[in-house]
Amino acid sequence: MNNRVLVLNQDYSPLMVCSVQRAFLLVYLNKSELVRSANGHRLHSVNQSFPMPSVIRLHRYVQAPYKGVALTRQNVFKRDNFECQYCGTKRDLTLDHIIPTSRGGQHTWLNLVTACKSCNARKGDYTPEEAGMPLRKKPHKPTYSLFLREFSGHEGNEWDEFLN
Repeated sequence: MNNRVLVLNQDYSPLMVCSVQRAFLLVYLNKSELVRSANGHRLHSVNQSFPMPSVIRLHRYVQAPYKGVALTRQNVFKRDNFECQYCGTKRDLTLDHIIPTSRGGQHTWLNLVTACKSCNARKGDYTPEEAGMPLRKKPHKPTYSLFLREFSGHEGNEWDEFLN
């Protein structure tokens, strides 16, 4: 029961991801409704069977604070699929500023990439163009719904219509 469940606000906007246990409890206590069940999977008690939730919707609207993706080391690694954006290795990872901070580079989604320690040292205080080290893919700021879809660990397409 390691599956994840997409929780929608009352207006069907994505709010968060939670465990199947928590989602089932919210449905069972009538605080939410089952929108989509996990394809044929069921939860069983001693004498009852229930559909396993995949998407639920809260009955009351929850005022959510800013729903952006926090700029953290781990989130940059997740965005870049835990691989160096210069050579593709998945070992000895660190963060690299595309435009070095010593040259006015900011600590932003568009200026940070995942790099292995050797590529980061080889690039040094240069831009990728100056160092002759092109990026494998251009950095971007992930949206909240994209982050929920890509990094929740959920497999399947039951969430797609709610995250587009």
